[in-house]
Amino acid sequence: MEYPHCIVVRRVNKFFGKKHVLKDIDLEIPYGHIYGLLGPSGCGKTTVVKIIAGILEATSGEAYVLNEAMPKLSLMTKIGYMAQSDALYTSLTAAENLHFFGAIYGMSKSDIKRKSAEVMDLVNLSADLHKPVQAFSGGMKRRLSLAMAILHSPPVLVLDEPTVGIDPLLRKNIWQELNKFAEQGTTILVTTHVMDEADKCHNLAMMRNGRLIAKGTSQELQAHIGVNSLEEAFIYYGGQADES
Repeated sequence: MEYPHCIVVRRVNKFFGKKHVLKDIDLEIPYGHIYGLLGPSGCGKTTVVKIIAGILEATSGEAYVLNEAMPKLSLMTKIGYMAQSDALYTSLTAAENLHFFGAIYGMSKSDIKRKSAEVMDLVNLSADLHKPVQAFSGGMKRRLSLAMAILHSPPVLVLDEPTVGIDPLLRKNIWQELNKFAEQGTTILVTTHVMDEADKCHNLAMMRNGRLIAKGTSQELQAHIGVNSLEEAFIYYGGQADES
């Protein structure tokens, strides 16, 4: 079946042992959109994105990316995934990390060198390209992880809390770049628990206790209940979910 959306999740449930962590998740994410998954820590956001990225398999239900059922190994080169915990080789330099992952993505040496310079400039780490990652601060590691996710210019980006520990000015610059990527057709799924970041997304899904509690644009979610902030909307929808 051909889906008109880039990412489609249908009635996905996930159990870890007897623990029911995702409950009937349905999502449709259009091509070229920045889609935000908003919710507190432990609500299931990371599990959702891992299923979409093909790292976890759903217990039941279906997940499709670019009209392919996930998980699918051949799709991994078309997805840029940034985990919540940095997957870096700390004994290597930033350049060596980028080269290693670029080679996995099938990039040529010349392309890796050119793109490494571009992405390191984007995350303001150009001066640190040849430093060992073990000398990086936590925020620098997050920035390098983002650089690695976008290195191969994938059509789909899945970013799990990408700007945690990054200073406000650089965070603003990164969001400007994400918007440019989206304008060029990249589909971006980003998880966050920061309201001002959620406000920057084209569409949002709010999560609580393994369920989706509301979906829409930031403006729609606020207007629907007559509030003036996304935070008020999240508190309202979360309260409704608790009562149901």
